[in-house]
Parts: sequence; structure tokens; C-alpha cells
Amino acid sequence: MSPPLSDLDDPTLVQRAADGDDVALGELYDRHSPSMLAIASRMLRDTNEAEDLVHDVFMEAHRKAGDYDPERASVKTWLTVRLRSRALDRLRSARVSRTDSLDAKPAPERFARVSAHLSRMGDQGKLAGVLAELPEAQREVLELAYFEGLSSREIGERLGIPTGTVKSRTRAAFQALRLVLHSRPMQSEEESEEESEELD
Repeated sequence: MSPPLSDLDDPTLVQRAADGDDVALGELYDRHSPSMLAIASRMLRDTNEAEDLVHDVFMEAHRKAGDYDPERASVKTWLTVRLRSRALDRLRSARVSRTDSLDAKPAPERFARVSAHLSRMGDQGKLAGVLAELPEAQREVLELAYFEGLSSREIGERLGIPTGTVKSRTRAAFQALRLVLHSRPMQSEEESEEESEELD
């Protein structure tokens, strides 16, 4: 008579899982998922994400069970290393998504707001004058942003400069445009506050 699964050691359970024994996989899950969930929750700071990750790691472990080598690591270490690696992948992916979202095309949007403000005041000529007076490096990033719709990251790749440099040049250019806006005669306090919010 076979011993109950609870009496089997981890490597034996992994071997049985590799042979298609889903019950053995369930026993591994019961043994290790609580500690893995705690690690994932600390890393991802989201319980639902952590639960999904633990589930995915066990599904992956089931597929890769035949590759497990007990001489290289314990089952707990094997699972934990896989968990941490997948958690870091998710964190990196989330950071990239946030960066892309924040950097999606900020300069064109801000430039369009400035242009609309000046247009309402009949100041398009003044805007053109300001652009002409900007240093070439600042004018270049604005033109790429406004006319080609490139993000700061894309502008940096086009010009061969760091994204931070693109942003600093864009910031300096918008400071010059801000001076134009704030030099308008008889600007109401409400308009001033609205502009400040839109340009920041």
C-alpha cells in the first residue's frame, strides 16, 4: 500500500507531479504556497496579484517538474527562486507601463494647451517669435514632440541623448513659453491658476 502523500518528501512529490500526478502537485501547493504567498505579497504589495503569481508559478513548476534536480536545490528553494524571478518580471513590466503612460506624449499636449491659450489672445505671432528665439536644442525637442508626436523616450532615441536631458530641455523651453503666458495684459486670477495647473 502506497504511503499517504503527506508522508512523501518534496523531491518525490515533484517526481510524481512530473509523471502527471495532480494530487502530488496539490500537496506541494499546500506545503509551500503560504510562505510563497507571503513573499509575493511583500514584493508586489497586492494580495490578488500575489495569489495569481503563486498560482502561475505552480503551473509552471508542474510543466517543468521533469527538469528539477534535487542535487542543485531543495524544492522550496527551486520554487522560491522561480517565484522571485517572476515577481521581479512583473514589477519591471509595471514600471515600464507606468513610464510609458506618464511619458506617452506630454510635450505635445502641453504645447497644444499653450498654443490654444495664445491663439485665443491673438498671440500666435508671439509664440512663433518665442520658438525662434529658443536655443536650437530646446526648439528641436519641442518640434519633435509637437509636430511628430514623439514621446521624451522616442526623442532621446532620435537625438541620441538621455531621456532626462530631453525632459530638462523641454522644461526649459516651457519656462520660456510660460513667460509669454504670464506677460499677457489684464490676466484674471482664475485664468492664471488654470494655466499654472495645465503647464505644471
